[in-house]
Amino acid sequence: MKINGFTLKYSPEELAHKVNEQMRPVVLIDQNHEAFQNLKDGDKKALQYLVNAAKIMNDVALELDHPMNLVQKQALEVAAADSAYAADALKLFNSLNGVAGHNGIDPEPVEIFEGIHLLKGGNFYPQDLSEEELHRILHQMLDQNKVDEVRLILSARTIVRREGDELKAIDYTEYFADEFSEIANELECAAHYATDDLFKDYLGWQAQAFLQNNPQMDILADKHWAKMQDTALEFTVSRENYDDQMTPTIFSNELLKNRLEKLHIAPVPKDKIGIRVGIVNAAGTELLLQFKDEMRQLAGLMPRAEQYHQSVGADKDLKQTMVDVDIIALTGDYAMCRGGITLAQNLPNNDKPALAHGGGRRNVYHRQVRLSRDEEKIHKILQGLVAPQFHQYYDEEADHLFTIGHENGHTLGPDSSYQTAVGIYQHIIEEHKADVIAAAMMPEYVKAGIISEEQLKKIYATWIIKRHLPLAYPKDGEAHRMADLLEYNYLAKHNVVWFDDDKKLHMDFALMPSVCRKMLGDIIDVQLAKSPAAAKAYIDQYGQWSDILEYVSVFKKKLGVKPYIDIQMFF
Repeated sequence: MKINGFTLKYSPEELAHKVNEQMRPVVLIDQNHEAFQNLKDGDKKALQYLVNAAKIMNDVALELDHPMNLVQKQALEVAAADSAYAADALKLFNSLNGVAGHNGIDPEPVEIFEGIHLLKGGNFYPQDLSEEELHRILHQMLDQNKVDEVRLILSARTIVRREGDELKAIDYTEYFADEFSEIANELECAAHYATDDLFKDYLGWQAQAFLQNNPQMDILADKHWAKMQDTALEFTVSRENYDDQMTPTIFSNELLKNRLEKLHIAPVPKDKIGIRVGIVNAAGTELLLQFKDEMRQLAGLMPRAEQYHQSVGADKDLKQTMVDVDIIALTGDYAMCRGGITLAQNLPNNDKPALAHGGGRRNVYHRQVRLSRDEEKIHKILQGLVAPQFHQYYDEEADHLFTIGHENGHTLGPDSSYQTAVGIYQHIIEEHKADVIAAAMMPEYVKAGIISEEQLKKIYATWIIKRHLPLAYPKDGEAHRMADLLEYNYLAKHNVVWFDDDKKLHMDFALMPSVCRKMLGDIIDVQLAKSPAAAKAYIDQYGQWSDILEYVSVFKKKLGVKPYIDIQMFF
């Protein structure tokens, strides 16, 4: 079957299997949910405008991701009205939120159409631009003293297009002028009805950031967003750059990297944008704030703390808000569920200028995502892969506690100049660092009385069982999965985890804290080296696939993997 001239890559039977047998729902809240019913009338009205903005942003994210996304989605929607085959293809498209993407299992990306492939540079760069040509053109433009143009090309918020034998950068606010204007209007309407003055103020700044080609407006919007601790509603504009695999290649070109450094040009990967809408859950937020109170102390316990700048310290205000949220909408980058879905976020990321200008951070946790799980499958994994004495320690709530430690971990450690300096490996190393901070610092939460010794064992066990028993070797760009593999191999090398003759997993809880501290020191050393070669060497050492991991992968796949996610929105 052809859709807009492109043949569907999978047969009707293959597509039906993916959407009926391999897709799991994540059900967001509707208007009957207690959280919505308890809102003030003005906030209820404001939410609809915020959801409208989120839906418009989804089209923006589709355009940023791939030049064929929008036209193929529209064609699928037309065809789906008369064809079950096309309807299944549309379901798969909506799960990936795009024409292609990795699913976390298969070695090759899932590509819905013949001839439409996943792009290394997304739609941020011309489709036919190779990394070698990008480097050559940048050298050429620097030779011609076009420094400002190069600076814009390497900005996080520009689309790059060809202009003769050179490249031209177009700011997002110009490229998406119509869409951003519509979004700004929705935010202004929401601000009119919202009942909290701080939230109204934030929406006003965020609306202006969409209307002006001025990075300072993003800074101001981020600063206001990060201040909100006690507002009823959550509205997030997420700007993350995990998917741009083109810009980071510059860090591996020593000559170009050095030229840019001398000109004070920092290559920053392009931002993919998403929007999250929700209602703050007071009870869940109270737990987060208990963890927050320990962060100054944890900063002082970080390895090599005297050698780098941290955004938190004993003598500084902790500019960090934290909220647990009942989710109403996840669109754009949030809805690109390619092998997983986001449980929580700590934003702005370290590359964002708001942090350098005195802004704070905000952690947001997704209640509906973490509450969606397959209890039967978890039971089978425990029975098949884990020694019986450790079954009692598996606990989904413990995974949430670990996630809190992970998100807080992003705030600790070397600043963004160290993180970006490792080039294409920056996201792997940073996610790895955040994981290991969570594990290494958990005993401190026991000392503070926030968690018990029993909960500590559950956190360790659940971390290893849930995250370190892999489905497949990680693909390029799967930073979290590669971090999991690095951690498993490090712990195995130091005798913290092992499999017995019956291929059942064992753990040494007593060894865990000291080995995690050592691992954290090694990771910090990698970031302090500011060297892609050092990062690669570390990843090569601990990123090995083994026979036992292959056994685990095959076992889990036989259980019936559901790598595709159906986000069910009701607003």
